[in-house]
Amino acid sequence: MFVEPRIGRSSQIDKNGWIEVISGCMFSGKTEELIRRLNRALIAKQKVEIFKPTIDKRYDEQKIVSHSEREIRSTPVNFAGDILLLAGDCDVVGIDEAQFFDDAIVDVCNTLANSGKRVIVAGLDMDYEGKPFGPMPNLLAVAEFVTKVHAICAQTGELASFSFRLAENKSQVLLGEKDKYEARSRKAFVDGSKN
Repeated sequence: MFVEPRIGRSSQIDKNGWIEVISGCMFSGKTEELIRRLNRALIAKQKVEIFKPTIDKRYDEQKIVSHSEREIRSTPVNFAGDILLLAGDCDVVGIDEAQFFDDAIVDVCNTLANSGKRVIVAGLDMDYEGKPFGPMPNLLAVAEFVTKVHAICAQTGELASFSFRLAENKSQVLLGEKDKYEARSRKAFVDGSKN
């Protein structure tokens, strides 16, 4: 279980920033955990800014919404660099669906953390082929704290860490829910990929 390193309001004395990454497969609770951490920061009266890529409109164009329908306000952005312009003087920056950003998201997160902000990032660690997804490997490498969450395999009921695509589309980015993806264990993922 992850324990937040800092509670309470920021002060001028305490300006140590860091990066937290929450990663895993589809339906593993990444966004749920991101929302939980951001809500705790809000309860602690910290200034919070939250961002998501504009491409993600599955549940809402503005808000970040988990599969279990928990939600939190956010600002959709087209480019990772936009986050630097919009973060302002906040204490905490939340970023969902980081795999959809380009590699600049790594520099953005480092810049924010270096300026004393707590940066909490959530994203898929692997794509539908089981390969590292976009900037996520580099974000995992520079993060001080990494949380890997797991789903339950739709085929076996075991722990799942792979996102198996049910649709025939071969594009790396295909937004969808349970109509297009299911969480699978390694064995179920490999077996399904053979068919």
